[in-house]
Amino acid sequence: MKLTLKIWRQAGPSVRGSLETYELDGVSTHMSFLEMLDVLNDKLELEGREPVAFDHDCREGICGMCSLMINGEAHGPEEGTTVCQLHMRHFKDGDTIVIEPWRARAFPIVRDLIVDRAAFDRIIEAGGFVSVNTGGAPDGNAIPVPKENADAAMDAAACIGCGACVASCKNASAMLFVSAKISHLAHLPQGQAERDRRALSMVSTMDKLGFGNCTNTYDCEAACPKEIKISNIALLNRDFLKASLCSRKGV
Repeated sequence: MKLTLKIWRQAGPSVRGSLETYELDGVSTHMSFLEMLDVLNDKLELEGREPVAFDHDCREGICGMCSLMINGEAHGPEEGTTVCQLHMRHFKDGDTIVIEPWRARAFPIVRDLIVDRAAFDRIIEAGGFVSVNTGGAPDGNAIPVPKENADAAMDAAACIGCGACVASCKNASAMLFVSAKISHLAHLPQGQAERDRRALSMVSTMDKLGFGNCTNTYDCEAACPKEIKISNIALLNRDFLKASLCSRKGV
């Protein structure tokens, strides 16, 4: 395939960026999207030009590092798919593809397609830890957990923290991410001891870091490569309201 790539190039956080156009020939339909960018970077280096900086790690759809807006869609056109699992067979010969970084105030651009997602780490840190002593693996497995609760906790735990929910939301809301982390522990007996404090602290930190409020447009659910459900946000709202009314001290 021959492709025209329009890629956002930005030398640094304080430098003005712009879209630059590259022609790339010989792209195999068997390549992943990141492998296609690898081919482009090899070509640029052979020409003595600066390669495109982009994030990647496991390339197996579980690390959450691949964070690209492809033709205006987070992680590209395929539902429930990360960029590293997106293959070039979903594009056509002669296509023009626009590739940009996540756009959100809380995710400042570091260089080209790389953004700083440390804000998610700050939110996780604010959630604290689970103080219940679950013992060793046999003891932990001995704690009864209803099947539907275990399934709901596992579904929420599938969140890989890629930030697609933030990038796809017109208000740059992190509600889907935060609600997945809240919901994961809220469905398990080990997560009950700090449940109220966790909800208050994580939501407070999310607000301080500059994420917007939920827009109720469901774009986050549509963009999520792990198909995290927006019902988790309803649970987060209930937990936050209950904690705000009942907590002995606010956060």
